Amino acid sequence: MLTGPTWSQKLREEIGKAVIGQDAVVERLLVALLANGHVLLEGMPGLAKTLLVKSLGTALGVQFERIQFTPDLLPSDVVGTMIFQPKTGEFTAHRGPIFANLVLADEINRAPAKVQSALLEAMQERQVTIGGQTIILPKPFFVMATQNPVEQEGTYPLPEAQTDRFLFKLLVDYPTADEETQMMSRWGQVTKQPALTPVSSGEELLSLRTEVDKIHVAPAVQAYILALVRATRALAIDPKNQLNPGVRHLSFGASPRASLALFQASRALAWLRGQDFVNPALVQDIAPDVLRHRIGLTYEAEAEEITTDKIVAGVLDRTAVPKL
Repeated sequence: MLTGPTWSQKLREEIGKAVIGQDAVVERLLVALLANGHVLLEGMPGLAKTLLVKSLGTALGVQFERIQFTPDLLPSDVVGTMIFQPKTGEFTAHRGPIFANLVLADEINRAPAKVQSALLEAMQERQVTIGGQTIILPKPFFVMATQNPVEQEGTYPLPEAQTDRFLFKLLVDYPTADEETQMMSRWGQVTKQPALTPVSSGEELLSLRTEVDKIHVAPAVQAYILALVRATRALAIDPKNQLNPGVRHLSFGASPRASLALFQASRALAWLRGQDFVNPALVQDIAPDVLRHRIGLTYEAEAEEITTDKIVAGVLDRTAVPKL
């Protein structure tokens, strides 16, 4: 039986041929695959976000499609449209690039809300509707989107209903000096560009999810997950916050999707690390990636330069950890 560490290692080694560093991000992407969730990658340009997702698709051996989001993009450019056939006099569905296993929505915040909303049905229901005809998307199906956190001119912030459908929001940081030195040595030789080969498959991934479902989550850990999520809602109502007592820092807390995401992602992380049960440390490890995009900061919090990660860290510090 294939174990989590073994499966993770073979994918990491293959992705590492093209992407140097970003080990924590790669692990989260694998967790998202196992938990059947979508991922939002946020980082400055040039940090290999696109290359990382493309390399993941190649190593996984699934169909990969990239959609470059621009202000003039139309919903039909994403999901497809009905095409009139003169020979038959009928309309047939022309399928868009979303009909793939792994879809990269590159710079998703550059497209208007109408185009972003074209992904909602696909992300939630794993299906799209074209001309009144519902078409099921292939299995497995994932959306991995990228966005630039700094450049705001000409961009459209993702609505809360859109961000809530992402399992994780991952922050991609700059590489270390050693990793950047390796990049110069490797990519400075055009003739030695790495060629990746599939080391897994979509069928294997679907079968591994049954192993993730066997990971045990004790009632005390389930209660801990629920306490973390509900603590963010309490902060939005009662501004008792250690960062600045008496100031309301959250306009809204995490939705029930956050509880489900923490529960399933913690199980996937446990299996990936070779454990057969979820402990509170795993929940704490993955909580920032699950919660940072599901809570809304107030103007007061932004004025005080308080981030969602600081809020999540405070919630983790103040929530009692169960003893197993």
